Amino acid sequence: MKRIRTFLLPLGALLCAALILQGCGALNPLCGSARPSPSIATLSASTITFAQVQQGYLLTVNGSHVVSSSVLVINGNIEATQVLSSTQLQVTLTDTMITGPGSATVNIHTPGGNTSDVGCSSGGTSNALVLTIT
Repeated sequence: MKRIRTFLLPLGALLCAALILQGCGALNPLCGSARPSPSIATLSASTITFAQVQQGYLLTVNGSHVVSSSVLVINGNIEATQVLSSTQLQVTLTDTMITGPGSATVNIHTPGGNTSDVGCSSGGTSNALVLTIT
């Protein structure tokens, strides 16, 4: 009986910690390959001209929690994205994406990973920044 209790005590502590950590938004150790939700911080430019877009403007997006499967979403459309690092992505803006002057919303989206059934959240979409096209 003492052996069983000695074996179950650390297991119970781990389960309790996993449930508590989940509630405070920390990474749950039982989540396996769960990915954190990305965050967007800055754009390489907040205002560009439509002429730059027509020439194929290379936009750099800085943020955090970027993984290799993260993509940039421009005006709700997933675009071909180059992930440079865990904090930086790039996309070439063209006139097929942005059809004229105005504004465009930019988000980072990370698809969900393996969340199992232990209440893990995985991936998600960042806050949005606005790119102004004149």
